[in-house]
Amino acid sequence: MNKNETVVTEFILLGFSSNRIEQFAIFSVFLCIYLVILVGNLLIISVSIMDKSLQTPMYFFLINLSFIDICFSSTVVPRMLRDLLSAKKTILFQECAAQMYISLSSGVAECILLATMAYDRYVAICFPLHYMSIINRSACIRIVAGSWICGFLLSISHVVLTMNVNFCGNNQIKHFVCEVPEVLALACGDVSVIELVIFLAGVLVLMIPVTFIIISYIRIISAIIKITTSAGKKKALSTCGSHIMVVTLFYGSAMAVYMKPKSKSSDSDIMITVCYVILTPMLNPLIYSLRNKEFRTALQKARNLKILYL
Repeated sequence: MNKNETVVTEFILLGFSSNRIEQFAIFSVFLCIYLVILVGNLLIISVSIMDKSLQTPMYFFLINLSFIDICFSSTVVPRMLRDLLSAKKTILFQECAAQMYISLSSGVAECILLATMAYDRYVAICFPLHYMSIINRSACIRIVAGSWICGFLLSISHVVLTMNVNFCGNNQIKHFVCEVPEVLALACGDVSVIELVIFLAGVLVLMIPVTFIIISYIRIISAIIKITTSAGKKKALSTCGSHIMVVTLFYGSAMAVYMKPKSKSSDSDIMITVCYVILTPMLNPLIYSLRNKEFRTALQKARNLKILYL
């Protein structure tokens, strides 16, 4: 082994700030956000399962999206909250690898699921009469299972390649989470091959779904233009608007982290990561539920039933 290389058994997550007052303020903000993530996504899952009118392919995908968001944020946020209140911000090598693997798996699954939801809206608007035959329950289950399988398999290569590099003694990660680019920044020697693999994986997982989504929405918009009534256009646009907002925030921030050269890394990466790891899981239930009349009606029915039961 080269004398400059060393065995790293733990990393130090430097996080947002070293100022204790700032850390407590950040802790308070992200604790509230995490509670919103849990309550909002669990509410979508429970209401969608209980109300028979919401047992459609769109809500099946939404249930799984909410589950992914809970997994995604719970892999990162509780640990981050603990570090904000702790003087010792170390994370064991194995824990770092596990956090990286689960967050990457959840992120890949969400990439595929968001692209699928765009296709779901495309079929619903452009081929309404054939919707139930194309997006049937069997197809939905296969799509969701496939998204998780792709996430698990692709993440293995990322974690194995990243965690098997040689380190030179510096174990301070300038982040609040074990991100692949930040861990690779601590490596000794040339890691250009690993960075190329990660970039190509980013093209596969991010650019291909984004291209698929853009094509779907181009066809959706062309179909909406042909709708003669303004009410019909408004309804069609409302079903797609929420999905476009989520896609823009999630894919935009993820590409900013995983599809740029190592030399371009900066402190802004922390805030970019916050967008797709924390803000997107928080906004998903708010956007999908508050902008959706069907869900609001189902939620009101659930509240009325609870009042009658009590």
